[in-house]
Amino acid sequence: MSVIQVQEPGLFTTVQDLGREGFGPMGVSPSGAADAISLRIGNRLVGNAEGAAGLEMTLLGGTFVFPEGALLALTGSDFGATLDGKPVELWNSFEARAGQALRLGPTRSGARCYLCVWGGIEVKLFLGSASTHILSRLGGHEGRPLRKGDVLKIGEANGSYRKRTVAARVLEQLPPRKVLRVTPGPQSDWFPEAAQKVFYDSTYRVTEEANRMGLRLEGTALPEGARGEMISEGVSLGAVQIAAGGLPIILFVEQQTTGGYPKIANVISADLSSLGQLRPRDEIRFELVDLATARASLIKQEKLLASEGLIV
Repeated sequence: MSVIQVQEPGLFTTVQDLGREGFGPMGVSPSGAADAISLRIGNRLVGNAEGAAGLEMTLLGGTFVFPEGALLALTGSDFGATLDGKPVELWNSFEARAGQALRLGPTRSGARCYLCVWGGIEVKLFLGSASTHILSRLGGHEGRPLRKGDVLKIGEANGSYRKRTVAARVLEQLPPRKVLRVTPGPQSDWFPEAAQKVFYDSTYRVTEEANRMGLRLEGTALPEGARGEMISEGVSLGAVQIAAGGLPIILFVEQQTTGGYPKIANVISADLSSLGQLRPRDEIRFELVDLATARASLIKQEKLLASEGLIV
């Protein structure tokens, strides 16, 4: 049995796949990779199905030893990875020989880096997914972030391995966005024109409180609160709530499944992975688009990810 030994866990490292859908009525949000595009590409680099479980590292990476060796890929943000002291490039598959150690440090770019291994990481599924759901302490490896001394089982690899890399022209089309495209939220018409102007004209900064549940922003508060009163209702991934005080909160992969704050906008599906690469103190803006543009953007992105020229 091939395994990964966790020598150092990093700041916040969890097992993640593409999440669990359809359990909102039970109060369980999807969880899954914060930057799903990076996980999907990483799995393709090592010959896995796109939804295989990998490791998601946040801001500071860990150190991992492979006693029997492994075939690996790193995607997402640059954490300055080395294999036995030699630099490892992102967006490429590579081999760790028996006993070698992969070390990752603090981020040099965005918030999250993904480690994918041929065969995937094998853990007990929770509601059909390997993803760690921190809020409920279920899924992943014992429902928690990794700790020093943890041992993770690598699943059985299928097919044949060859060295792969992501085409440069593809990467040029997939950089994380700092101008997030949004469609109107279900309560957007509750906000006066002056408040909407502030929302779309302002630059917001991600606070230190940002996590997988949501990204709390700071900046210019909306001058007037939303009209009307509401009871709690179901909320969607990427919903932009305006909390008391007039500042936005973007709900993310482990968001609560209901909420009572009015929602002025919703981040489009094509930009959700960009949310996963936002760090505290990063600055963002919002751009209003219509539903047709949102749909076209997602279709274009999915065609790119499915293209034969993605991996060379």
